[in-house]
Amino acid sequence: MTTTQLTIHVPGNHLMGPLLGERDELLRMVEAAFPGAEIHVRGNEVGIDGQEADLVGRLFGELVKILQAGQVVDAPLLARTIDMVKADERPSEVFTTEVLKAAKGRRVRPKTSGQKAYIDAIAENIITFGIGPAGTGKSWLAVAMAVQALQAKQVDRIILTRPAVEAGERLGFLPGDLMAKVDPYLRPLYDALHDMVDSEAAARLLERGTVEVAPLAFMRGRTLNGAFIILDEAQNTTPEQMKMFLTRIGFGSKAVITGDTTQVDVPGGRSGLGGLEKVLSGIDGLGFVRLTGRDVVRHRIVADIVDAYERDGAAKQGSDRS
Repeated sequence: MTTTQLTIHVPGNHLMGPLLGERDELLRMVEAAFPGAEIHVRGNEVGIDGQEADLVGRLFGELVKILQAGQVVDAPLLARTIDMVKADERPSEVFTTEVLKAAKGRRVRPKTSGQKAYIDAIAENIITFGIGPAGTGKSWLAVAMAVQALQAKQVDRIILTRPAVEAGERLGFLPGDLMAKVDPYLRPLYDALHDMVDSEAAARLLERGTVEVAPLAFMRGRTLNGAFIILDEAQNTTPEQMKMFLTRIGFGSKAVITGDTTQVDVPGGRSGLGGLEKVLSGIDGLGFVRLTGRDVVRHRIVADIVDAYERDGAAKQGSDRS
């Protein structure tokens, strides 16, 4: 391989500390990730030699853009940036995209290229399917996009729904009326909503009916106009329920359907999400985005677990063909 030498000029000494990290912690991470490069820092210049110099140069260029956009570069963000540069992706375009200014001034942004593709698909399509494992932000980002659309007056209301499918428990044994029984199933959607707006605002939106949280069974017979509708845990719909839901969507509405095809709890395994991409392919205004273990943004161990299951599934498919 060709050995390259290059110098990155960082525009301003004030960026050097955030770029290299406290006691050069971030610099050490870069050196460990690219053993084929030698990095020398002098003033506001970063000199790079070696076979991986071009990659490291691209990495520092991306990090400077991220810092100039006002983002904080910490160890988790740097790790994702390194992975994306190695995959020939543009992390600065991902991390500087803002979906929503959420409660307490927190800004909601995609954290992976897959998440960026997901929010772009939601913006461009009438119906978007987000399919992937736990921890990829499918529901959380969908709720953020819904709140953003409501604030921009693109829709009049938000409808959050889930199938109330029992994963080893039985609804009948839970106390209270029907809504009390299904409330635990809808709780993740409530939690996502409270991440986006403060508690008082969320309570007002729910009280006025501007945000409706309901089990999927409550959608039958309705036509949903001017709404941003999120169907969560769609792998637990039956094919009949999925068709029912998709045909509820009215004028001025947008729908996001999220699911994980590896966690099907619907009786008999007849998931309304399975094989749907083949059935609906070619329909204008409808898109599918598949997220993977690379898009998991929870604890590192969650990504490792997802990768292990994906490898096991691929191995089983290979043995079934042979």
